[in-house]
Amino acid sequence: MTTVGRRLSDFFNQKLIFMDIILTRQQIKEAAQQAYNHASGISGGKNADYIPYLANIDSSLFGLSVMLPDGTAFNFGDTTYRFGIESVSKVPTAILAMRQHTPQGVLQAIGADATGLPFNSIFAILLENDHPSTPLVNAGAISACSMIDPKGNSDAKWKAITDNITDLCGSAPVLIDELYRSESATNFNNRAITWLLKNYNRIYDDPDMSLDLYTRQCSLGITSEQLAVMAATIASGGMNPVTRKSVFDAAIAPKITTLIATVGFYQHSGDWLYTSGVPAKSGVGGGVLGVIPGVLGIAAFAPPLDEAGNSVKAQAAVKEFAQILRLGVMNGDRVTISDLETV
Repeated sequence: MTTVGRRLSDFFNQKLIFMDIILTRQQIKEAAQQAYNHASGISGGKNADYIPYLANIDSSLFGLSVMLPDGTAFNFGDTTYRFGIESVSKVPTAILAMRQHTPQGVLQAIGADATGLPFNSIFAILLENDHPSTPLVNAGAISACSMIDPKGNSDAKWKAITDNITDLCGSAPVLIDELYRSESATNFNNRAITWLLKNYNRIYDDPDMSLDLYTRQCSLGITSEQLAVMAATIASGGMNPVTRKSVFDAAIAPKITTLIATVGFYQHSGDWLYTSGVPAKSGVGGGVLGVIPGVLGIAAFAPPLDEAGNSVKAQAAVKEFAQILRLGVMNGDRVTISDLETV
């Protein structure tokens, strides 16, 4: 065998070995504590200042929550503080659109391509005027709100949106009226997006109603504990670990997780997945939701953001947690939690 042949043989024999990782609940708890402590010492970023309500949130707030498939929760810091869900709300509404219209229907009506541009980009619509690209950026999320049934009935559509979030979280979110007013008074860019979508026949209900629904859903107050339950519901194929309710068909789970992985951190999504291995969705309210399929859900919250609109501390905590436990979804490892309670 040549030298090159031996090196290739060594590589395939020694390096491409996937691991069976067996974790205990105590190990997961300790990793979450370590990740929280690590991220607590990180500074930098600033609150979103283009929405007045968010600019005034205490920038020292920070919470980290982990939810296991058996309903075991690990919470550190300000995990009961209700913050604006903002763009993380795109995840549940995308799930609802898939529930009502199938994943293929959402793909045809909206798309699933990452734009590589900021979340509120108008230019992205002009580049791909045949569809809004993905339901996890502003244009696609407004389009998703327009798809929600029943058409033409704002109250009924709003009930469907909030009931779906309640089912995913195991408890109800609360509309933050001040945030809703603040968002509504400053959403000029989203108004332009909405009517540009209308021009390209990518709004499927009244444009003003669709924009208002999107603005309202972004103004819902949520906690990191609730987001962790939502993340764990996705990780468990639609089964809520707290209520034991099957919220959506398991076939939707890989579709929404793929969307989260490809565009969850907007123009930083590639860098994020490359370095963390965790499909995660951020919001300018400071929240981050992370999904480890078949294993657990994780969420974190801290208001100061980087230049792309992602929470500095929250992403640091999620990344540190995943690296401690080797939970990156691209690793190819088989992860088992050995002492889950029977449910």
